[in-house]
Amino acid sequence: MLTMRHEVVLHALAEEELGQLYDYIVGNSGPVIAWKYILGVRQFIEGLADFPERGTIREGSVPGLRIIGYRRSLSIAFHFHEGRVVILGFFYNGRLATSEILEERL
Repeated sequence: MLTMRHEVVLHALAEEELGQLYDYIVGNSGPVIAWKYILGVRQFIEGLADFPERGTIREGSVPGLRIIGYRRSLSIAFHFHEGRVVILGFFYNGRLATSEILEERL
């Protein structure tokens, strides 16, 4: 069975959060570990191109919002709409993905 591959795009603020996460990990664990972690995150979200309906659906003011975890420390907020997976944000170590933050990113 063939699966349709979808486009995965990062919101500009999500891209910025990924850069901040890299800097945070560099400060605590060094650049090699930070690079491997961010590379792993990017590979993980690229997997959403094949299976975009993973994660937990969050009903509310952001239509189609889904949250999926990565390595128990990172929550990834995204929505799948019209064949595109849009990564809305990265929330590290318990930082909350609030509706207010995510509504601004639609």
